[in-house]
Amino acid sequence: MPKKNHGHEKELYHLKYKICVSGAAETGHCVPGTLEKAEELGRLIAEHNMILVTGATTGLPYWAAKGAKEAGGIVIGFSPATSKLEHSTVYRLPLDYHDLIVYTGFDYAGRNLLLTRAADAVVILCGRMGTLNEFTIAFEDKKPQGILTGTGGMADMIPEIIEKARRGSKNIIFSSDPTDLLDKVIGLIQSEEKESKRS
Repeated sequence: MPKKNHGHEKELYHLKYKICVSGAAETGHCVPGTLEKAEELGRLIAEHNMILVTGATTGLPYWAAKGAKEAGGIVIGFSPATSKLEHSTVYRLPLDYHDLIVYTGFDYAGRNLLLTRAADAVVILCGRMGTLNEFTIAFEDKKPQGILTGTGGMADMIPEIIEKARRGSKNIIFSSDPTDLLDKVIGLIQSEEKESKRS
C-alpha cells in the first residue's frame, strides 16, 4: 500500500498544470490568423502534458479546445449554464472538443470567476468585455498571465490598461508567438511554486 504524502516527504507525483485560454467568442474583430494561433496554443498545451480549461464557448476558446483534443490533450470547460440542455439550447454553446463540462449555473460573470480560479495561469488572445473580465479577475488574484499580442481586441489594449491603472504588471508577460508565450507562462508558474516552497 503506497505511503500517504502529507507534505513532509518527497512529492510522489505532480499535478498537471491547468491553463485557461481566454479570448473572443465572436471573432470578427480579431486579427487574421488568430483562430490558428488559438488552435496552436491548445495543441501546445496538450503537448506539454497540461490541461486546457475554457469557458466552454465558441470562438477562440473553442479553437484552442480543438487544437488540444486533436493533439490528444485533456480539455475541461466551465459553462454559464445549469445543465447540458441549457448550455446547448439557451446559451447555444458547443459540447464537442471537451472531456468534461462543469455546469456552473452562475451565468457569464460567475462562470468567469470559477474558470480563472480553476486555472494555474491564464492566456489571453484577442477578446472583448468577457475576456477583460477574466483578465481583471486573474490580475486581482495575482495569477500568472500571458498576453498574445498582435491578435486584436482586448489583448492589444491590455498594456495601455495596465499603464493607466497604475497597479504594475507583475505576473504578466507578453509575446506575439504562442510557443514563446506558453514557455514563459510555464516559467512563471514554476517560479511561483519554488517561491511557495521556500516560504
